Amino acid sequence: MTLTADRAATPGPTGPGPAAAPAESLARRLVRGRPDDPAWARPALLSLLVATAVLYLWGLSESGWANSFYSAAVQAGSESWKAFFYGSSDASSSITVDKTPASLWVMALSVKVFGLSSWSILAPQALEGVAAVALLYTTVRRWFTPAAGLLAGATLALTPVATLMFRFNNPDALLVLFLVAAVYATVRALEVAATRAGTRWLVLAGVLIGFGFLTKMLQALLIVPVLALVYLVAAPTTLRRRIVQTLLAGAAVVGAAGWWIAIVELVPASMRPYIGGSQTNSILELTLGYNGLGRLTGDETGSVGGGGGGNSMWGTTGITRLFDAENGGQASWLIPAALLLLAAGLWLTRRMPRTDRTRAAFLLWGGWLLVTGLIFSYMNGIFHAYYTVALAPAVGALVGMGAAVLWKVRRTAFGALAMAVTVAASSVWSYVLLSRSSDFVPWLRVAVVAAGLVAAVLLAAGALGVRLGEKALLGAAGLGLVAALAGPAAYSVQTASQAHTGSIVTAGPTVAGARGMGGGPGGGGGMPPGMRQNGTTGTQNGQTGTMPQRPTGADGGGGMGGGMGGGGMGGLLNSTTPSTELQALLEADADSYTWVAAAVGSQNASGYQLATQEPVMAIGGFTGSDPSPTLAQFQEYVAAGRIHYFVGGSLGGQQNGGSSASSEIATWVSEHFTAQTVDGVTVYDLTGGATTS
Repeated sequence: MTLTADRAATPGPTGPGPAAAPAESLARRLVRGRPDDPAWARPALLSLLVATAVLYLWGLSESGWANSFYSAAVQAGSESWKAFFYGSSDASSSITVDKTPASLWVMALSVKVFGLSSWSILAPQALEGVAAVALLYTTVRRWFTPAAGLLAGATLALTPVATLMFRFNNPDALLVLFLVAAVYATVRALEVAATRAGTRWLVLAGVLIGFGFLTKMLQALLIVPVLALVYLVAAPTTLRRRIVQTLLAGAAVVGAAGWWIAIVELVPASMRPYIGGSQTNSILELTLGYNGLGRLTGDETGSVGGGGGGNSMWGTTGITRLFDAENGGQASWLIPAALLLLAAGLWLTRRMPRTDRTRAAFLLWGGWLLVTGLIFSYMNGIFHAYYTVALAPAVGALVGMGAAVLWKVRRTAFGALAMAVTVAASSVWSYVLLSRSSDFVPWLRVAVVAAGLVAAVLLAAGALGVRLGEKALLGAAGLGLVAALAGPAAYSVQTASQAHTGSIVTAGPTVAGARGMGGGPGGGGGMPPGMRQNGTTGTQNGQTGTMPQRPTGADGGGGMGGGMGGGGMGGLLNSTTPSTELQALLEADADSYTWVAAAVGSQNASGYQLATQEPVMAIGGFTGSDPSPTLAQFQEYVAAGRIHYFVGGSLGGQQNGGSSASSEIATWVSEHFTAQTVDGVTVYDLTGGATTS
C-alpha cells in the first residue's frame, strides 16, 4: 500500500475523475470499490469502518442517559409529534431545548422504533460517526489516492473527541456529518461546475449546511465562507456562472434552515412551547444572541457564569487555547501536522492553474481548519472542549492529502524534509500531550517520541544525500504514522471504555493542569432554604461522576465529566435519578395531569422525566433563568390542577442575568404548600390546595 495513485486514477487539474462502468451494480461497487482501485483498497476501507463501528458502539449503554438534557427531549419527541417538531423538553411542550432540533429528530425516531433505552438514543450517534468516516474517505479519495482517504478516515475515527461525541447524544455528531457531506457535495460541484449537475451539487451543499444549522445553529455556518470562496476561485467555469451558482447555494442554505425558523416565528406563542435559551420567547433571539454573537462576545444573558473577557470560566482565549491542558488532548494531536502539510500542499501547487483540484482541496479543508480553529480560540462566550470535534474532519483530510502529495515528491529535498519535520513535530507533540496524563500508559509517550524521531531521521535521509530503498522509505513512513496515531488511538480506546454523563464531558484520562469547573461559582440559583436537592455534588475523578445516570436507575447524582466537578454546579450539569419510592409517588395518577411534576432547570427535571417517562416541567429551561413559566402562569397551571408535584432542587452556579421567575416560583411554592421529604428530596403536592391565600 502506498500513498501514490496509479496514473489512470489521478485526475487532471480540471478533468473529471474516472467513471464507473455503466453496467456495474451498486452492490458490486460497494464491495469492490472503484474499478481503478487496487485490490486492497476496499477491504481496507471496510476494515476501517468495522473497526470504527466497534470503537463507537462497544459498551455504548454504559453511559446511561449520557446528557439527560437531550435524552429527556428525545423521550418527549418519541411521545408527541408536537414535542418532536419543536424539540421540547417534555411531551406536554412547556419549553424547548436551547438548540434547533434536527439531532433530536434522528434519536427520537430511533426511540419510536426501538423503544426508550440508552442504546436507542446513542446508537444513531455512533452510526453517524461511521458515516462521517466513510464520507470523509470518499471525499478525499475522489481527488487523491485510496491510502490518502484511509489515512483521513482513520485520523477522524481515532481523534479522541470524535470518539467521545459519536458515543454521546449532543448535536455535534450530526453536525459533523452534515458538514463533511457539504464538503463532499462541493467537491462534486467543482468537478462538473460547467454543467447543470454542478449547480445541483452546489445547491445540495447549501441544503446540507442548512440542515447543519437546524442541528446546531450558527456553528454550521462557519465553513460557508470557505466553501463559497473556494468555489468562486477554483470552479472551472465562467465567473458569471460561478457567482450565480454560489447565490443559488446561499438561497438553499436559507431555505433549508429558514423553513423551520419561519414556522416557529409565525406560530403564536400560545400554541407552541417557550423557546428555551431566550429571554423573549424568540427563536431569532436564541439564534443571534445566546447561540450566536453571544458566543463570540460573551454577552449571553441567562447563560452560566460570567460574561466576556479573556479569562472567563470558559478558559483563557488566544491562539494557544486549542493546545492547552483542557483542550489539547481532545483534537490537537495532529493539528501541527495538518498545518505543516497544508503549507506544504499550497507550496507545491503554487504555480498550478486556477482550477487545480489539489490546491482547491487544500484550500477547502485548510480554510475549514483555520476559520473554525481561530473562532474557537478567540470566542469569549460559552466554550466546551468537545466543540473541537468540528476540527477533526479537516485535520484528517489535511493529514491524508498532505501525506499523499509529499509521498509523490519523497525523492526531492523538499519532500523528504517536509515529511521528516511533520513526523517529528507530531511525535514530539504527542509526547507533550501524553506527559500531561503521566499515569496513563506511562511507557507510551517514550515509545511514541522515539519511534517518531527514528522515522523522521530515515525520512530525511534523502535530503542529506543518503538514498534509501522504497521498502525502507515505506517502512519509515509506516513507523511515522504509528507514532502519530498511537497517542490519539490510546486516548480514544480509554474514552470508549469509560461512561460519560452530564452536560460537560471530555475525552481521555485525567489531565494535569486542567482548570475544571466544580470549585467555581456556587450557591446561587435562588432557591429558598430547605429546598436544596441531595445527590448533585460533583466529584473530580477525571471522567464522569460517582454514579452515571442509567436507564435502570441507581441512586446518586454524579459529577461532571473529564476532571470537572468539585461542587457548586452539579444540579445544573447533571440530573439526579429518583429513588423507587419517589418515582412511584410521581407516577401515581399520572394520566390526570399535564405534568406529573415541575422542577427548576432542565437537568433537574430530566432525571425525573426519564425515570417516570411522564412529562416533567423544566422551570426556567436549562439554566433555570428563562422566564418560562412566569409566576402568574405557574399559578394558573396549579389552580387548574395541571401540575401534581413541585420537586425542590438547587441549580447551584451563577447565571449571567436572566429572569428570576424560577426563584419566585420556588419561593411561592414553599410559602403556600406543605413540604414532604421522600428519600432526602423535598416534594410539594400542588393539588391539595394552598396553605395560605
